[in-house]
Amino acid sequence: MEDDAYDIDAVLQQALDRLALLADVGAALAATLDVREALRRVSRLVVHQLGDWCAIDLLDSDGTLERIAVTHRDAGPPAAGPLEGPLPVPADLASGPVARVLRGAGPLLLHRGDFPPAHADLFPARPLELFRQLDADTAIVAPLRARPDILGAITIGRTSGDRPLTDADCALVEDLARRVALAVDNARLYRETSRIAERLQRSLLPNLSGPAIPQRAARYTPSQATAEVGGDWYDSFPLPHGHITMIIGDVAGHDLRATVTMGQLRNMLRGIALDREEPPGHILNRLDVAHHQLYPDVTATCVYGVLKGNEDGPWELHYSNAGHPPPLLVTHDGDTHFLEEGHGPLLGALPDLPRDSAHRALPAGSTLVLYTDGLIERRGEPVHRGMTRLRRQAAAMAQEPLEEFCDELLTHLGSEATDDVAVLATRLPG
Repeated sequence: MEDDAYDIDAVLQQALDRLALLADVGAALAATLDVREALRRVSRLVVHQLGDWCAIDLLDSDGTLERIAVTHRDAGPPAAGPLEGPLPVPADLASGPVARVLRGAGPLLLHRGDFPPAHADLFPARPLELFRQLDADTAIVAPLRARPDILGAITIGRTSGDRPLTDADCALVEDLARRVALAVDNARLYRETSRIAERLQRSLLPNLSGPAIPQRAARYTPSQATAEVGGDWYDSFPLPHGHITMIIGDVAGHDLRATVTMGQLRNMLRGIALDREEPPGHILNRLDVAHHQLYPDVTATCVYGVLKGNEDGPWELHYSNAGHPPPLLVTHDGDTHFLEEGHGPLLGALPDLPRDSAHRALPAGSTLVLYTDGLIERRGEPVHRGMTRLRRQAAAMAQEPLEEFCDELLTHLGSEATDDVAVLATRLPG
């Protein structure tokens, strides 16, 4: 009776340990979308709870094979480090365990006598060297299978003297491999979705056209916190009488609807501005009426400005602001001023309310910066702190070339942004 009770307790404890391992692996995979970091965490968990060493290999979309992680119970013997990195892709007829698993076999339970010598396999020796250098007594190699695809392989080994791996462990490793493969597949889909979203967003943003004076530069960087497209946009183009528009805006939301609305607003504003060279407040009034009629449930912010001047100066900015962060004027000497005049409600809020226009003389050699709120806003922080950061950074870069000026703004202020960031800047001659 005592022996039976002991056996039952041992079986229950083993089951609990396995459930704990799967739960820990799930938590490790959910904690990051960085595939490499996630797999290294998984390999550390495996050697802590299941095997003496663990290796994880991934196939890339181009068919290349890379060993992402090799972890040993003894914190990594000297041989473990060089075993990571690119691997030769197995030939179709290769008969080694990793090669077979990458073709869909497995999980495979291997004993010391099952490890083929390097010269006996068409799959080059380096993947097999792991079994010898880490002194494997038993090992399980399982495919990382997601949907119909094989994404790679996971190998778990135990060394001589320990309890050998058995068929019962194969089911656990197969379940673990399935979870790892699903996480890898999801991370790759997320990465591809992010790239598609960014390409879509960039395709809707214009190349700056018109005269080379004044200099203009623009930047857009997508949110690092979401794969969805957004509504940040900028525009700048010459008007029939030679003046240059400076426009930036942000449609509320992070979805396809926001992007579509952004594209429509940009095109409507272009048409209105080119058709009627009216004060900026009147132009935004017309845009607001059209926006409210077509998109009654969507709000947006916008700054519409017109640069007036010539190469020898003087220059003026005539502008109106529909609920957007104020433009920043940076003089050649580094003095900074936010242009707070001409501010009115955002688009879609009060379409019948007349909007004011404002104008500001722009000193020679100064830089005008229009930006979206992702550049200055941070969660849990008053917005004035972000505006102060922007002023300080812009002042420090006041005499740098305009392209470098924009790059530095994004490097220092946009790297921690949780929203999309758009920047449009102009540098006046002088």
